[in-house]
Amino acid sequence: MRLCRFLTESFEYLKANKNLSTTDAKTLQTKTFYGKEKKSLAYIIGIMNMILHGVEAPNIIHTNTLSENLADIQEKDRYDVVLANPPFGGQERAEVQQNFPIKGGETAYLFLQHFIKILRAGGKAGIVIKNTFLSNTDNASNSCENIYWKAATCTPVLDLPGGVFTGAGVKTVVLFLIKALPQKRFGITN
Repeated sequence: MRLCRFLTESFEYLKANKNLSTTDAKTLQTKTFYGKEKKSLAYIIGIMNMILHGVEAPNIIHTNTLSENLADIQEKDRYDVVLANPPFGGQERAEVQQNFPIKGGETAYLFLQHFIKILRAGGKAGIVIKNTFLSNTDNASNSCENIYWKAATCTPVLDLPGGVFTGAGVKTVVLFLIKALPQKRFGITN
C-alpha cells in the first residue's frame, strides 16, 4: 500500500528544487498539500507515509469527501491542482448522493463532480479512474461525461496498462483536465 503517493511524490519533486527560499520551504510544508481519507487505516498509513517522506504536519483529514455538499463549496475552498485516485467501484448511500446534481451510486461519478467543483478556474487535475468511465452508457455516465467535457479546456486521456493499480481488478485511465476559465459574452460572465 502506498497511500498518499501522489502527495509524497509531488512533495519530493518540489523539495528537490534547489532554489527554494525559507518561505517557499515553509509553504511547501504547511500550505501546499491537502487530502481527505474515509477509511481509518488508510488515513493513518497515509499520514505516516507523508511524515516518513518529510512532510512534518500533513494536512490530511479523516472524512468522507463525498459527504460535502457541492453547493457549499466556495472559492476559498478551491485548489489549483487536484491529483486523485478515487476508489474503484464504490457505492454511496442515497443521502450522500443528494449532495450532487447528478445522482448515482457509483462513486466515480460523484468524485468527478467533486473534483471539478473544487478546482479553481484554470486549475489542473489528474484523476485515475477505471477505463469503463468513458464507455458506459447509463444516464449518470452520460451526464458526468458531459460535465467533464464542458468543464475542461484540455482533455487528454492516458490509457494505463493492466495491473498498474494492483488489486483494483480493473483497467484504468488517467483523465487530465484544465478547468475552463469563465467566458465573457456581451459583458456577461458565464
